Amino acid sequence: MCKDCKKEPYYITTAIAYASGKPHIGNTYEAVLADAIARFKRAEGYDVFFQTGTDEHGQKIEEKAEASGVTPQEFVDQAAGQIKTIWDLMNTSYDKFIRTTDKDHEAQVQKIFKKLYDQGDIYKGYYEGLYCTPCESFFTESQLVDGKCPDCGREVKPAKEEAYFFRMSKYADRLINHINEHPEFIQPVSRKNEMMNNFLLPGLQDLCVSRTTFSWGIPVTFDPKHVTYVWLDALTNYITGIGYECDGNSSAQFAKLWPADLHLIGKDIIRFHTIYWPIFLMALDLPLPKQVFGHPWLLQGDGKMSKSKGNVLYADTLVDFFGVDAVRYFVLHEMPFDNDGVISWELMVERMNSDLANILGNLVNRTISMSNKYFGGVVNNAGDTEAVDDDLKAVVLDEVKKAREKMEKLRVADAITEIFNIFRRSNKYIDETTPWVLAKDEAKKGRLETVLYNLTEAITIGASLLESFMPDTSAKILEQLHTEKRSLEQMDQFGLYPSGNHVTDKPEILFARMDIKEVLEKVEAMQAASAAGTEQEGAGEETGTDAPEVIDIEAKQEITYDDFAKLQFQVGEIIACEAVAKSKKLLCSQVRIGSQVKQIVSGIKAHYTPEEMVGKKVMVVVNLKPAKLAGVLSEGMLLCAEDAEGNLSLMVPEKTMPAGAEIC
Repeated sequence: MCKDCKKEPYYITTAIAYASGKPHIGNTYEAVLADAIARFKRAEGYDVFFQTGTDEHGQKIEEKAEASGVTPQEFVDQAAGQIKTIWDLMNTSYDKFIRTTDKDHEAQVQKIFKKLYDQGDIYKGYYEGLYCTPCESFFTESQLVDGKCPDCGREVKPAKEEAYFFRMSKYADRLINHINEHPEFIQPVSRKNEMMNNFLLPGLQDLCVSRTTFSWGIPVTFDPKHVTYVWLDALTNYITGIGYECDGNSSAQFAKLWPADLHLIGKDIIRFHTIYWPIFLMALDLPLPKQVFGHPWLLQGDGKMSKSKGNVLYADTLVDFFGVDAVRYFVLHEMPFDNDGVISWELMVERMNSDLANILGNLVNRTISMSNKYFGGVVNNAGDTEAVDDDLKAVVLDEVKKAREKMEKLRVADAITEIFNIFRRSNKYIDETTPWVLAKDEAKKGRLETVLYNLTEAITIGASLLESFMPDTSAKILEQLHTEKRSLEQMDQFGLYPSGNHVTDKPEILFARMDIKEVLEKVEAMQAASAAGTEQEGAGEETGTDAPEVIDIEAKQEITYDDFAKLQFQVGEIIACEAVAKSKKLLCSQVRIGSQVKQIVSGIKAHYTPEEMVGKKVMVVVNLKPAKLAGVLSEGMLLCAEDAEGNLSLMVPEKTMPAGAEIC
């Protein structure tokens, strides 16, 4: 970009985090990813505006606030503060943190709703269907997957209420044309294909955009018993946060920044951002965002994160073990472009030791130490070159070019790999030039000076390029080299480090190697303490020293004893279990009940691995009429409990009971 030209704006957003609790490391990844992109765009010369924030309305939050004995506003104030604290801990350089309870946002949402109603895009009707509380979404029977929510896999419940609807079909063809004409709009391509084939091409149904069965939401001004559907409220943050005014007096900032250059979101909410949001914008006569990128998930290496297991990974816990930049490096480097990544304590320690301590930290330390040992910390370019120097320079400059190309395509993990190739090549250069051998020959002094200069220059370029991903580490390296960060334009040249400059006389250890055994022992102790705390909380509930955690559910119609007696419950032992090939939700278990073995298919894959299932004693409804689920025969039902967040737990006997024991 021309230095003399006016900076081109670049507007990037994350999905706003749902303020229902503390975000785990998978949630935090998105904020770190957006920050890396924002920092790199700033380095390229763009005038970046990076917005993030919290989504604070909805039935789920209302229920959690009531269970906690506080008002919804008090609940989201605490949750938003916690989320912002973690974003700040991870050194994310956002320009605005918006909250959907901000009064200016709420006012604009009400105006938007009224405008869409007045122009006929929203109409009043009656809704009867299936509702997923955690996702705040309605579905028809045909949209369910194995009878469960297609987005989160949890149970849906019948809902019947008066509601306002948005005429989605009115804009469907226009959206299809836009997607076909702008192949870069939805990334990766697999997400685009999913939206087109599963939702748009089969035909869009009108969308429910208001609720009456709860009150924690933005009221509809002309019909106050209705509150705005949470997604219409949440999605509009991308325009209200930069000064959109529905009455036509939008700010200069809005004119400058909209349309957004990039909406960075999780793949689970791609439908809302590539179908609902564009159609809302079309109805408002606003241009669509330039690109929506649905990033994959970061999964726990030893199974689903669970508070009861004590294995939920939070950013602040990981930072206590590894430091901020090590955690940033890990989540950015280990996440593929369009496939889920995996995080585990073992892998974190491996990366800490191999990539950070050895490849990067050891390189910086060795180079500075040799400059101090042989030349009193003075780095001179004596111009005593050999062919190996040209190869080092070529690799460094080529990796700078490759990293920029990867970032242009949002391949952040690949860009980091290219940067670390600079450090890998520099380590190889040390082995090739053997400075310790050169130091023994006075006639080789000029050659030794040149070698150490080339190493210092390569590290300077690599550290400058690393700033977007590991800002503190980049700053520490450059400080030890007593030089400033290079611009991307300057990185196209090799040899700008000032000859005769001094490096620090006391190099700092950037990353210390860790012992995996010691780390796992600390983790085990931490998890044991967490479990003990949970048990203590439970004991407090029993003695009345703390409020008990309870859930109220809608009562079903009363039945007689004869009705109940028709059901046969027995203890079963799971002797084998495997995932159902054609389903993302189902597990198929072989359950021994007395002398028989029944095959039972259950929608619990999101909560248990097949390995966890084997050996469990479970409660089974054994006389349920056989049925096929995803083409697999199921001969019964496993009983589970479900909490307010949709987490499932298999019901198991309190004491050891034989397989086949009757439950009565």
